[in-house]
Amino acid sequence: MRAHYPAHAYHAVMTSPDRGQRRGIVQALAAAALFGLSTPLAKTLLGTVPPVLLAGLLYAGSGIGLSLWLLLRRLRGQAPPEAPLARKDVRWLGGAVLFGGVLGPLLLMTGLAHTQASAASLLLNLESVLTAVLAWVVFRENVDRRVLLGMLAIVVGSVLLSWQRPVGGVPWGALAIAGACLCWAIDNNLTRPVSGGDPVQIAAIKGGVAGLINVVVALAMGYRFPGAWPLLATGLLGFVGYGLSLVLFVLALRALGTARTGAYFSTAPFVGAALSLLLFPEHPALTFWLAGGLMGVGVCLHVSERHEHQHRHKAMAHDHRHYHDAHHEHTHDFPWDGKEPHTHPHTHEPMVHSHPHYPDLHHRHDH
Repeated sequence: MRAHYPAHAYHAVMTSPDRGQRRGIVQALAAAALFGLSTPLAKTLLGTVPPVLLAGLLYAGSGIGLSLWLLLRRLRGQAPPEAPLARKDVRWLGGAVLFGGVLGPLLLMTGLAHTQASAASLLLNLESVLTAVLAWVVFRENVDRRVLLGMLAIVVGSVLLSWQRPVGGVPWGALAIAGACLCWAIDNNLTRPVSGGDPVQIAAIKGGVAGLINVVVALAMGYRFPGAWPLLATGLLGFVGYGLSLVLFVLALRALGTARTGAYFSTAPFVGAALSLLLFPEHPALTFWLAGGLMGVGVCLHVSERHEHQHRHKAMAHDHRHYHDAHHEHTHDFPWDGKEPHTHPHTHEPMVHSHPHYPDLHHRHDH
């Protein structure tokens, strides 16, 4: 059975961002908001939970919560709405867990212990810059002039923040947070190849494995679990700020590509900085506001990008959740009830056309 795409709808897809891209933008912004709020809230727990153990418990809360979600879905007899992970995905996901789930949060919690929460929140903007640089240089994802200028503005703002160091000392807190951003940038680029898979499964594996490793390391260092209420609060914060945020981030990756998703995700630090100024008796210096302004300019440049040119789609076979649009006119070798979106292995035939697009699952082409 072939899906027929109406001519008027085909024209709409060719002349404006499709619903998948609009949905990806919303998902990226929602992921940013959840993670941004988690940073200052995590700092409030540092007085009760040491940094190493806090990093482990946050990811453990993410892994446990999402695993319960998967279990509940299975107990209710619901068919998975997304494609399951395959064996070829293990190496990508393993690297993402190491950098994003183990090293990243450990460096962040260490940095938070030596940095004002508001400044730390804005420093996290470096993640989007490093994500885009790696996507551009290593993974050959297209980054145009507007995105590049936005990255430069964010870098200058981050330098202003990190230069607020104690007299005669080294800004170890800022450097640790920058290191965490690099780890998450590597994580983001390693997660992109598996973004067509079930995002809940991906986030549950990353959270569970990373949480277990970090908690074991913390216990081996002599730390002990906090009381019941701090433990519960940390787990819930990890489920929302890390787990649900990561699910939304993976969904955005498949629709927008790595650099663009990172650009939208760079709004997270502003959410965190705003909450920090409400929670903590901080009085940021002028450089904080200058840095925030530069980062705001960088984000605006990122999100206002428009990319359109004639491009060629090569033949491709893969499996992911999809609608029948201009890129999904394929046959079905099973009875189809006409419901969308749905998930099944499918093949794309070669085609050449022009329309606004991002480097999503179907537009990772050369320029």
